[in-house]
Amino acid sequence: MDQHKIPQATAKRLPLYYRFINNLHSQGKQRVSSKELSEAVKVDSATIRRDFSYFGALGKKGYGYNVNYLVTFFRKTLDQDETTKVALIGVGNLGTAFLHYNFTKNNNTKIEMAFDANAEKIGNDIGGVPVYHIDEVEERLNEDVSVAILTVPAQAAQGIADRMIEAGVVGILNFTPARINVPAHVRVHHIDLAVELQALVYFLKHYPMDEEEVEEPEEE
Repeated sequence: MDQHKIPQATAKRLPLYYRFINNLHSQGKQRVSSKELSEAVKVDSATIRRDFSYFGALGKKGYGYNVNYLVTFFRKTLDQDETTKVALIGVGNLGTAFLHYNFTKNNNTKIEMAFDANAEKIGNDIGGVPVYHIDEVEERLNEDVSVAILTVPAQAAQGIADRMIEAGVVGILNFTPARINVPAHVRVHHIDLAVELQALVYFLKHYPMDEEEVEEPEEE
């Protein structure tokens, strides 16, 4: 299966599916229906079946999905057997929270190092992660670290991003309001918490949950 032919919306939902399936596997559950999966991840059953269809026959009508098979499938598809080393730039309140959390529920993703300009934070370990001066980015980053989380002030985002890319970073999770420009080979996911909060409030006011249409397709 050519991964490039999978819609980006589907690709973004795969980690969500994997988290729930992995939890079921840990509980010893053997199978799950599309309806159960739908209720857990808040994605309608038709969308789930369509997403899964891009990868061939993952389930059987009247039986559902084999949990053991799905765990193995998603682990391979999402490269769960390989650890992705991440750098964090900006050890403010949000950055510090990331360091303490360090994606402990995702064993294949780990923040290896952090950078900041605050002298009080440089040289410390936060959540077991060493904090270096931002001027050491080019020196410390290596080919093993290709992904970075950006939690710096908006005005510094573009300049820091340019330096990270020059040092070999090809993926940036941008938590700043700035929309940074990057070369074609670099992927950026922008996460503006203020915008997400505003969208949530808007939906609460104008799209009440009891008015949403929920598609109930035939059980698989």
